[in-house]
Amino acid sequence: MATCMEWSYFVYLSITPFMPINHIQRILLLSFLFCFLVANIGYSQKTISSDTALKRLNELTTLNRELNNEIDLYWSNYFQQLELIPFIEENYTYILSFYHHRGYNFRILGNSRESLRMYKAFFKFYNENELFLNQEEKNEYLRKRSFNYRGLAIAYEKLSLLDSANFEHQKNLKFTDTMTTIYKPAAINDYGMFLYGSMNNNDLALKNFKEAYTLTKKHFPEHFLLGSICDNMAAIIFEKGDIETAKRLYRDNFEFYKKTLNETYKVVDVYLLVKAGSKIVDIELMQGNLKQAALAYTELQNIFNTYAPLPNKKEATRLEFLKTKQRFLEATQKTDIAYATLKEVNRLSDSINQANTSKSKERIAVINDIILERSRNSFKIEKVQKETIIRSQQLKLWIISISSISILGFLTSLYWRRKQHIINAHNKQRIAELQNEKLNSEIESKQRDLSDFAINLTQSQEWAKELACKLNQLKTTKGRERKKLFDAFEQDVQNKITFDVDTKAFYQRLDKLSDAFYSELNSKFSDLSKTDKRLCSLIRLKIDSHEIATLQNITLSSLNTSRYRLRKKLNLSKDDNLDDFIQSL
Repeated sequence: MATCMEWSYFVYLSITPFMPINHIQRILLLSFLFCFLVANIGYSQKTISSDTALKRLNELTTLNRELNNEIDLYWSNYFQQLELIPFIEENYTYILSFYHHRGYNFRILGNSRESLRMYKAFFKFYNENELFLNQEEKNEYLRKRSFNYRGLAIAYEKLSLLDSANFEHQKNLKFTDTMTTIYKPAAINDYGMFLYGSMNNNDLALKNFKEAYTLTKKHFPEHFLLGSICDNMAAIIFEKGDIETAKRLYRDNFEFYKKTLNETYKVVDVYLLVKAGSKIVDIELMQGNLKQAALAYTELQNIFNTYAPLPNKKEATRLEFLKTKQRFLEATQKTDIAYATLKEVNRLSDSINQANTSKSKERIAVINDIILERSRNSFKIEKVQKETIIRSQQLKLWIISISSISILGFLTSLYWRRKQHIINAHNKQRIAELQNEKLNSEIESKQRDLSDFAINLTQSQEWAKELACKLNQLKTTKGRERKKLFDAFEQDVQNKITFDVDTKAFYQRLDKLSDAFYSELNSKFSDLSKTDKRLCSLIRLKIDSHEIATLQNITLSSLNTSRYRLRKKLNLSKDDNLDDFIQSL
């Protein structure tokens, strides 16, 4: 109620200074605002309690763990959870954990945009509520913040926003710089992978990998990260051509994965073990060491047959082993078996790709269906809410009617007071527009007249040249023919006796019409002569060079010289067009 009252008072104070109103109009306006205030008293939006929202969130979270992120209900539950989060009060760690885990889940599911959204929400909420966390909670979120910086960088990288990805990697490096935990070498390794995979900067990537490897080897020699870093180093060193060093690193990794357990499943990670062994076999084959390759392949085959691959990597492990087997058989001239293995590799590869594609399409279809269904439900809910509002406001109908009549009377009064003012202003504007149109029409007409006059004068000068030729012909003619030519010559002179007068009149009219143009030239280029300004006017009228030369009674070469001097006075470069520059003034 206080908010509505304050809003009404604000509207009243905002309107009255700019709209002079009389006493009756002021009463009408206040009546409308009062009715608006009464109509909104008691209106409130029903919300659920924080405890209820938290209980429902826990139920949905437990259900999602059972769903394993793979069926339709997971996505439906996710949207429900997002709607419940705003109702949670003072349970800061719960909300942070929600954003943290959802960011990771979406990254694993391949939804980079939603993952980015969750990670951003995490940091926004953390920055806004860090003061409410105790020291133990802050220490716990040191790890999660580093993890989420990495998640942000990966999401940006997947979306091809490399500048943003680089920025997040740098923030993570700075954040973990003073740490003594595994997150410092992990951040360095992550940045090296970004440089290697997205930026193609192998030298700087290798430098980061070596730094991360040294830190991990010294402080965390049994951590699974060591194998990942070693594999990254070997890949770049192999590309650089140092085959022996790369083979040694892959051999170290092979031995490392034999004795190091996967952090999640607490068993040997056969997939990574097979990958490392496959690299050794490939390098031995590439170097032509068939005996060493056979030993490495036999060891790899025994490992594959002995260990059961991790549940989520069973098919990928088998595919990796079969690829190595096919290459080894082909190198040892066992063509038939190699071909059969290749067919199995292709079949398994197609099966994996088809399964991944099917899951991706199914996931997209599920999301679209859920969004559509939620839109339908939202429409139904909105419809019910509108019907409820209509029924509740039927009791206030008479207040709204009075309000409508009041505001209508107020607006009508203002309308009649200002109508004449608007009409007068419109008429003045129209008169000014007509005057401008008339003036522009007169200017265009004078420009056309002047252009026509210039053309006629040019033709007269052409005639003068022809007359000179006739005079030369008259000098060489005698007798009656001379008399005949002389009479014609005299007649031509009489007809064109006014040539100089016309020329003077042309330039007078040109100067008069170009008065404003000359003023513009004087303000910008004060050292122009009268001849220069007349040349500018002729160019501005778009008269061609031949006609200008005739008007000025000079040759084309002289005109070109005049144009060159004019360009220098106008400070034009060799790339600037003189005609376009003058037209733009």
